[in-house]
Amino acid sequence: MTFSHDALIFSPGDVDLSRSPLAGKVDAETYVLGAFNPGMTRLPGGNLLLMVRVAEALKTPIHDQHIHAIRWTEHSYALDAWPLEYVDTADPRKFMMRGGGWKVMALTSLSWLLPVELNADGTKVEQVHYDKAIAPQAPYQCYGVEDARISKVGDRYLMTTCSVSPERHSTTLYSSADALDWKLEGIVLDHQNKDMLIFEGLIGGKYYAQTRPLGDLYFAYPPGSEWRSGPSINLASSPDALHWKPYDKPGIRPHAKTMATARMGGGAPPILTDEGWLTLWHGVEPMGVVGVYRTYWSVLDRDDPSVVLRTCHDPLIEANPALTEPIKDLMYLDNVVFTTGIADAGDHYVVASGEADLGCRITHIAKSTFA
Repeated sequence: MTFSHDALIFSPGDVDLSRSPLAGKVDAETYVLGAFNPGMTRLPGGNLLLMVRVAEALKTPIHDQHIHAIRWTEHSYALDAWPLEYVDTADPRKFMMRGGGWKVMALTSLSWLLPVELNADGTKVEQVHYDKAIAPQAPYQCYGVEDARISKVGDRYLMTTCSVSPERHSTTLYSSADALDWKLEGIVLDHQNKDMLIFEGLIGGKYYAQTRPLGDLYFAYPPGSEWRSGPSINLASSPDALHWKPYDKPGIRPHAKTMATARMGGGAPPILTDEGWLTLWHGVEPMGVVGVYRTYWSVLDRDDPSVVLRTCHDPLIEANPALTEPIKDLMYLDNVVFTTGIADAGDHYVVASGEADLGCRITHIAKSTFA
């Protein structure tokens, strides 16, 4: 598919680490591993805001026969050292603990969120708000704050993030009146329930959200079923956006006839159209290190979002190597596009995605695409 505009708008070279929340607080040299997976919303003045995930990594994580991880503490940041004989260091972004009977990992980077203001159609950076950056501020975020998704419900902006710690890998909520000054509301979904996208509007007087719980065990559908067991997009409702009850019916599930969406999760927060709720989501085809990530779309019933009115089984957005060619020396993954935001722009939508876990991509998609 071709687009009227499709380009990287922000990447690691655009981050000034001298203004990072970690600057002067980590006793080691760091670099930007990725500036990606941006939540997006429209500011009250009309410009767009990206909430960019900055993965700030140790330049030399392994030395003195130890591998190191950055950890937030109440007073500063610490470097934890793990003896190499206790870990698997095959992936430079993380390391796995040996033994224990289940997967335990740590990161060689720590993520924080950087607000980047764009012009109204997302084609130009207007201002980078380092003074509004969001860094860990609670023990359940000690390994970082990741992958923001921003929804505007009424006059209130709501932002979900993944917070990482040994305690749990949880979903946390921030709220704001202007999308620049944010208040941490706390944990709203427990361990490994992530990709939480709040619908941009109430349904029956309640907040609704897409969620994506993860686990190591799934039960099989009967032989001949149209569905494939595995990670899927679930639903939850809330009276106040803080207390969430899982919805009794399933949401969007993987289809048995294709491996392209064998694993799936939410992308951009659902927005209301004349036909119903338009939702952009990611499907992952098992392949290589992390799989092939593509963006797909569905339309959900406006009154019962468990009812899928239409799904397009052809990908809407795929990874585009031409976009990352100028920064190919920084790449460590390929075949990944991870859509995280959508904004109305008249006859088209502005869509924000993370490209290759490296940079922020802006795509203009005609509304006629979804007709």
